[in-house]
Amino acid sequence: MWFFFLFLFLAQAHVLLGQYHFSGQVSAENNGNSIYLSLVEDYRKSGRVYLDQIVQKSEVDSLGHFSFEGNNLNDQNRIYRIHLDGCSDNTGNNHFLGRCNNSKSVLFIANNTDTLEFPTSFEDQSLCTITSTNPKSGLLLEVAGLKEHMAYDFAHYPSEANKKLNLDKWFKTLHSFGKETGEPLAELYIYDFLSDKRNETFKFYLEDLTTNDYYEGLSERLANTHPNAEFTKQYQAEIATDKELASFSRPKSSKWNRTIIALLAVSILGNVLFLIRKKKKSSSELLEKLTPQEQKIVNLILENKTNKEIASELFVSVSTIKTHINNLYKKLGITSREEMALRFKK
Repeated sequence: MWFFFLFLFLAQAHVLLGQYHFSGQVSAENNGNSIYLSLVEDYRKSGRVYLDQIVQKSEVDSLGHFSFEGNNLNDQNRIYRIHLDGCSDNTGNNHFLGRCNNSKSVLFIANNTDTLEFPTSFEDQSLCTITSTNPKSGLLLEVAGLKEHMAYDFAHYPSEANKKLNLDKWFKTLHSFGKETGEPLAELYIYDFLSDKRNETFKFYLEDLTTNDYYEGLSERLANTHPNAEFTKQYQAEIATDKELASFSRPKSSKWNRTIIALLAVSILGNVLFLIRKKKKSSSELLEKLTPQEQKIVNLILENKTNKEIASELFVSVSTIKTHINNLYKKLGITSREEMALRFKK
């Protein structure tokens, strides 16, 4: 009981002093590895680590513990990232761009007075659970969970009819969830995903933008809570531009026709170049993008092992293996074991 009161006292003390304290636990094998705290002001840069986002650096101690504290963060909620660097220091800075397979990160919401703890969770997974004095800190993890469920829906029934139904369903689900949180930053994180030009959701987003007043509502909520923030101006500029883009589907003159043809040509050229680059990737390069655990699962699948056999060999549950395989399908852009065998065929 005394420990509980001590935690409350320390948490309140940080609020009174205007200081934050973020700490957590990772595997002790990361002893001495660098770990970073970053501020993600540009929601379009939430997908990976950028050097210009970093605000503080620390190291994991011999017990796997790390911490960040100070009073230099924003007093309002912002999106932050803690990034565990699993690469050696002599590999240079390129691994920040996703070239280090052993790196892990977590996105969360916090402000200058928050106390957060990142304990290890199920199967000793790190940076995937948050205990915080700020009730909104874990919202981005909840959104990530919804996105996984959405991916499973599409993977199970890949028909065009089901795709359209699922898009309508999940846009409504994600919009409702974001609005109910009362945190526009969580809504921006959702918007970044749904409006990403690289995703299959983009075409549906353009159609939705012209008929759904949700987007104007989010603009108002951002203006009320973060009137001077750059991400508010960025969002408002983007939806204005995308509305113009959506109107291209109803051209009114030959000028618009030429514009559409030019855009289509650029899009087709970009897709062709993307497919050419994608085909040039070797199986070894694909494997390097996967975690060590995922690489083991790929190799076992190529040996024609069943899910039950793989689970037994890796000492995990069958449901965990199914989750890993679904994630592998998404990463590799495939839908079956047969496609995986072709993808890694030597």
